[in-house]
Amino acid sequence: MNWRGNGRGDAANRIPITISIMLATVMNSIDTTIANVALPHIQGSVSASAEQITWVLTSYIVAAAIMTPLTGFLAGRIGRKQLFLWSIGGFTIASMLCGLADGLIEIVAFRLLQGLFGASLIPLSQAVLLDINPPEKQPQAMAVWGAGAVLGPVFGPVLGGWLTDSLSWRWVFFINLPVGLLAMAGVAIFLSEKKATNQKPFDFLGFASLAIAIAAIQMLLDRGPGQDWFYSNEIWTYAIIFAISLWVFGVQIFTVKHPFIELSILKDFNFMMSTLLGFFVGVLMFATMALLPSLMQSLMGYPVAYSGLVSMPRGLGSFISMLMVGQLITRVNVRIILLVGLSITAYSMWLMTFFNLSMDEDLLEVAGFLAGIGTGLVFVPLSTIAFSTINPALRAEAAGFYTLIRNIGSSVGISIMQAIFVTGIAASRAAMSEHARPDNPVFQAYYPGGFDNLASIAGLNGQIMRQATMLSYVHSFNLLFLLALFCIPLLLLLRSPKYVRNDPAHAAVE
Repeated sequence: MNWRGNGRGDAANRIPITISIMLATVMNSIDTTIANVALPHIQGSVSASAEQITWVLTSYIVAAAIMTPLTGFLAGRIGRKQLFLWSIGGFTIASMLCGLADGLIEIVAFRLLQGLFGASLIPLSQAVLLDINPPEKQPQAMAVWGAGAVLGPVFGPVLGGWLTDSLSWRWVFFINLPVGLLAMAGVAIFLSEKKATNQKPFDFLGFASLAIAIAAIQMLLDRGPGQDWFYSNEIWTYAIIFAISLWVFGVQIFTVKHPFIELSILKDFNFMMSTLLGFFVGVLMFATMALLPSLMQSLMGYPVAYSGLVSMPRGLGSFISMLMVGQLITRVNVRIILLVGLSITAYSMWLMTFFNLSMDEDLLEVAGFLAGIGTGLVFVPLSTIAFSTINPALRAEAAGFYTLIRNIGSSVGISIMQAIFVTGIAASRAAMSEHARPDNPVFQAYYPGGFDNLASIAGLNGQIMRQATMLSYVHSFNLLFLLALFCIPLLLLLRSPKYVRNDPAHAAVE
């Protein structure tokens, strides 16, 4: 896809353009997690069950995942500047509607709108930063972009906790209004228009089949625990729809003349391996962010604002690693940086397997800080490797596909870990209850009153439930630890880019 636009003007306005698009990027990325710590308050306000309230998180991510692959097509048709303005404006309006919602259906519908409008912001901002920076400055540009994309989700719980505790949960959405207006003004003033000169026809069947497949698998994962999985006809229906839609999508992209996803992107092995790792990074990053707030508030009894403060070291760790990675990425083999980042991430997950009901906040803060360090050392270098071998003309489409897969990893990771967590509570509770018998000497030692009165029975049941819940959290973190270890050998399949200063060509690949 060839492009036409005023590249020189954008280069001259590099700083204000970067500030403007990063405001939009942070606003978008922070909304993936800002509602996490406010979920208990939103749940009570809209009268939702524990299973239903997770739709507030997953509906946003799924909508963004469905619309993300359209970024390249829409940017080519209406222009990247117009797409930016429509996306920021629609996202800001949807945020206001979320803050005004009175019921579960309303807030989920408006979160879907947020995801639909915000889907283009992350990949488009990434593509624009690559366009307006020369090759030798692209690693630093990706560090700036990564800071916005990563620090948003990391600081989201902190900001969400403070807003919820100080004002109300509605302000986690109202806060987007001033940010959105500033971002729109900056984009409108400084960014030049850019459209594709050879526009491809839109592959409606490819887009529709992919969208249906993503929605079906997400519904299967979200509804599975409450419907007893494949013992339910509803779950079988989602599974069949997913399989058929995925098959139609696969046939379509390999047989149609102008497929929805550019095949040359899929043929780039380096890009595809980076995208696969991006999927797993999405799981590791967002699954822990979804689990930890409920652990701190529901199990440890932390107030919502305090749980946000305990989450702050994670943001500090990411901030430090983002400062380092922009300088290291042109001096150190990128695969080494990724190895260190994944190793630190795995160690942080291993520390989380030592969580217990008698711990203080120190263990939470140390594990969170290390997780932030690891995330920062993985996120930016992985994006750098992914686009080092991609044709610059395909950056918008490649960025859309890359973000799509990472978003799917995020939503699927949240749903799978939530399902494992809920199932683990039931299994641990059943196993522990088997030993809560009057003829068990350990039970007699700790509960000499036995089952003599209702108060002791209720207390015992509550203690078993708390212990079972913590065991399920530990089991979930153990699985994430194993996933982080699994990612490390995949680094051998990546090719590390070598940037040559003052070279008008793009990065060479070792």
